[in-house]
Amino acid sequence: MTAKPKSIIYWTTTIIIAALIGSGGVAQIVQYRANPHGTVPDLEYPMYFFAILGVWKALGAIAILVPGYPRLKEWAYAGIFFDLTGAAASCAAVGGYGAYGFHVISPLILAGVMVASWALRPPSRTVGVLFPAGKGQAGINIGAASA
Repeated sequence: MTAKPKSIIYWTTTIIIAALIGSGGVAQIVQYRANPHGTVPDLEYPMYFFAILGVWKALGAIAILVPGYPRLKEWAYAGIFFDLTGAAASCAAVGGYGAYGFHVISPLILAGVMVASWALRPPSRTVGVLFPAGKGQAGINIGAASA
């Protein structure tokens, strides 16, 4: 894949994830402020847990958008992945599937979009080599594999 299409796909997937995760995080914070002593319907999580997740989600969305800080981006991507897969598992555990399993499948689809964003990052946004080199072999740097 050439650099231009790779960059377009990277920014498209990154903006989608940042917008959805960031706005969801802000909504969770607002919901907590409206009812700090309640629980999340169906999941029965306490609202303070919801607020903690909301703050981290908003910060993670910012972290994947700002330039620099590649190690912080790695942690933000990991956190978003754990949030999305945890959301799918939580909904599956309480039988909150929604119509056709929507609440289980949609976070997993978003996790796939997030993985695409992570994998297509430019070299300036990566920490280093994805797979270290074995004895007598070259390592694979995901950022340098665009040629």
